[in-house]
Amino acid sequence: MPKHEAHTELNHDMDSSQDSYSVPERGSDSTESLDDQELIRVRKKRKKHGRVKKIALIVAGIIVAVVLVAGAAFAFYLNTLSDSMKLDQQQASELNSVLSESTAQEPFYVLLLGSDARESDVASRSDTMILVRVDTNVGKATLVSIPRDTKVEIEGHGTQKINAAYAFDGPAGAVAAVEDLSGIEISHYAEIHFDELETAVDQLGGIWVDIPVSNNQTGTSNTGVELNAGMQRLNGEQALAFARERYGYTDGDFQRAENQRILVQAFADSILSLPPAELPGAVQSLAGCISTDFDLSELVSLAQTFQSAEHYYFYSCSVPSTTQTIDGVSYAITLEDEWANMMQMVDTGQDPSKANVLAQNTQGNN
Repeated sequence: MPKHEAHTELNHDMDSSQDSYSVPERGSDSTESLDDQELIRVRKKRKKHGRVKKIALIVAGIIVAVVLVAGAAFAFYLNTLSDSMKLDQQQASELNSVLSESTAQEPFYVLLLGSDARESDVASRSDTMILVRVDTNVGKATLVSIPRDTKVEIEGHGTQKINAAYAFDGPAGAVAAVEDLSGIEISHYAEIHFDELETAVDQLGGIWVDIPVSNNQTGTSNTGVELNAGMQRLNGEQALAFARERYGYTDGDFQRAENQRILVQAFADSILSLPPAELPGAVQSLAGCISTDFDLSELVSLAQTFQSAEHYYFYSCSVPSTTQTIDGVSYAITLEDEWANMMQMVDTGQDPSKANVLAQNTQGNN
């Protein structure tokens, strides 16, 4: 084959090779085909991202809905608990007419009553009367027991034991009688139902109580539950017996009044010692055993205030009294001068147990 022919064939092959690697010009059919594929790919990617975004929005919406429903359910639950704590409409109206206003910045007084009404009782008398001064500024509460047999004059009913005020005129009557006796104004009221107290203590897992004296001093008992002196964890039944027992003590009602203050303090200590997250639930456990003008949220806030205090204190005392039988009826007679001195210390936030009480509580023959 001639050389030039071979060269020609080589050039032809090279031309063919160059044709196979040539870049199409812009606007050619091949370019449009590539652009369309890229556009389709981008569109598919956008659709995929759009679907993911929609799913995320739906999930977020479901979560928000669940939170709102749960929040509404919890709010309804709290409102239900608060309603269960409220007094009936007539009692609440009468109570509001005698309670004084208070502010969170100032100390205030609460009347704490223990009602031990049985189903057969038509008009029960209050077995526990404790006047409580609360000072949230310093985390201090002072408990003052008022003997249930304290001799007083009740308007429209003459000479009576102070616990009769509750039987005659309900919570409002009890508040008015204690205000007359103490000379102070009461801002809140709470009534403990002994029958439900047992359940509340058990819900807390029991409470630690330092029992001052055994309840077998007289060889008799009105509870049938043996309680020995010393620090111990009481279950609901034992705590209820500790609050009710009086026949087993030589000091009778005076010892029972002291026991009740100890129990209130032990109950408060048990709640305030809980982790903050458990505090609302513990306060809620009280809802079944009290009736009060407080809202549940107010009680939770009050407990949180005491819990957040660097230190909190409980002072405890009882109205200085002696017993006397008049016309066949046994009364607790208030020692007026000592009582005035004690209340002055209570009202100024001092420890009333350090008051110069000239005559201690004594009990004569019933």
